[in-house]
Amino acid sequence: MVNKIKLMVVDDHAVVRRGIINLLEDEENIEIIGEAADGTEALEGIKELKPDIVLLDLSMPKMTGFEVARIISQKYPSVKPLIFSMHNNQEYMVTAVENGAMGYLLKDTSKDEILKALDIVAGGQKYFPPTVSAMIIDGLLNQRKNNTVTIRKEASAIVDTLSKQEKVILSFIVEGLSSQEISEKLNLSVRTVSNHRANILRKTQVRNTAELVRLAVE
Repeated sequence: MVNKIKLMVVDDHAVVRRGIINLLEDEENIEIIGEAADGTEALEGIKELKPDIVLLDLSMPKMTGFEVARIISQKYPSVKPLIFSMHNNQEYMVTAVENGAMGYLLKDTSKDEILKALDIVAGGQKYFPPTVSAMIIDGLLNQRKNNTVTIRKEASAIVDTLSKQEKVILSFIVEGLSSQEISEKLNLSVRTVSNHRANILRKTQVRNTAELVRLAVE
């Protein structure tokens, strides 16, 4: 006997819900156990019906699909939200993943792709069409790059607050020189170098030399 995927369809447009149901209801491995017109109704249905997958629209009254997906992932970890949206938007796709969605399908996708997505998600894996996967990866990489640029700008601004001599001493610290070695290179007392090191730590608001080196490298 085939273990059927218990599916709930959530969309604020009745015509869309009916279209999806008509498309999938004759599939032998799928059992459509419920439908809902908004997020509140969906969460009530999920609590009672315990679907395996919720095919979830993004733009709905009362709650967005993002909010519903987040609540599902927090309260019902065995239920898998699969976004089904008209929005071919990179930011939406990344946000969907961040909110616990197990996949993202566009509404103009084929029946075969919908079936493939349901099967993969039911098996516990995330599903995204190839073009969508690339967009998500690009989005995450761009986000990481932007974060790195921000960190570097902040680090540069902090280093700029140091005096000329403190910057020289910092460069020697990065090279791994001890206070004794720095004092010999700059013809300063070890005490003076140590005071400069303390001032550098205070100005950069880091706790130790390791953090200081990491800040300088960034």
